[in-house]
Amino acid sequence: MATIPWLVDVLRSAGVQVVVEGDWLNRMRPGSFDPIGVLWHHTASTSSATNPHPALNICINGRPDLAGPLCQALVDYHGVFHVISAGRCNHAGVSRGSGPIPAGDGNTLMIGWEIDYNGVDQEMTAAQYNASIAATAAVLTRLGKDASHARGHRETSTTGKIDPSFIDLNVMRADVAAKMAGGTAWSSIVDNSTAGRFTASANWGVSSYSGQRYGADYRYADPVAASDPAWYRFAVPAAGNYRVDAWWPANSGYNSAAPYIVATTTGNRTVTVDQRVTGGQWRTLGTFALPTGDANRVAVSRWTTAPGLVIADAVRLTRV
Repeated sequence: MATIPWLVDVLRSAGVQVVVEGDWLNRMRPGSFDPIGVLWHHTASTSSATNPHPALNICINGRPDLAGPLCQALVDYHGVFHVISAGRCNHAGVSRGSGPIPAGDGNTLMIGWEIDYNGVDQEMTAAQYNASIAATAAVLTRLGKDASHARGHRETSTTGKIDPSFIDLNVMRADVAAKMAGGTAWSSIVDNSTAGRFTASANWGVSSYSGQRYGADYRYADPVAASDPAWYRFAVPAAGNYRVDAWWPANSGYNSAAPYIVATTTGNRTVTVDQRVTGGQWRTLGTFALPTGDANRVAVSRWTTAPGLVIADAVRLTRV
């Protein structure tokens, strides 16, 4: 059975903070282990600044129904990697196949990160996400694999797993690819509260009702058959292709066909999204050709016949 005794050194070389948990080199499950990818999970435990790794003991020792270790590393609230095992772990179960990862024994095929957050009313912290991106990029580089070999458990599970919640896995892979390419691609976020970068009429109210919001608050307005967009202004550094991601809090009373307008090099493009679902995370609207310059580039429009409040929260551009 193969092992990955290089894991700690690779993580630390990537700038990831590491805590070694006991005899990690010899703590493993019996069976084959020949990893070709990295699998992201969430633990379903509620972590916090004062209780950053509530699931650590379970990940090391297992549960009554599943023997430990349950992952190669747990990622705590602060983004610290607690390295548990250099070998096979019970984290993936049977894989149905996803991307380049074939169907088969997921515990053989993939290294697992358990990111410690509950995934129901708690999303992963920025520290957890950034550390997991850096770690995944470093490990895939060591394995000689590209970013498509980073998967989420919900993509490979045969039993309906939902983890990791509140992230777009395509965005995750794009961020891993950028990291593997030698750095971070140009990216900029404009929130509804970003000074000088967001404009909206007085018809757009301000709310902090939803805990899924980006930042302190977000804007909302009733749908109307009129042009009254909320605009996001970006200083695009060079003409090229940019991925446009949007963040909104979801609620059953929000709009099912909220229009986003992207001002591209060839004119405005409109993408509609259902703001009743998939809130509290970055969702990709698409990749668009944008011109250079500092101008209004993305808008949320009120012009929709669908019922429910239209939400304007945050938008992100990333050079691809």
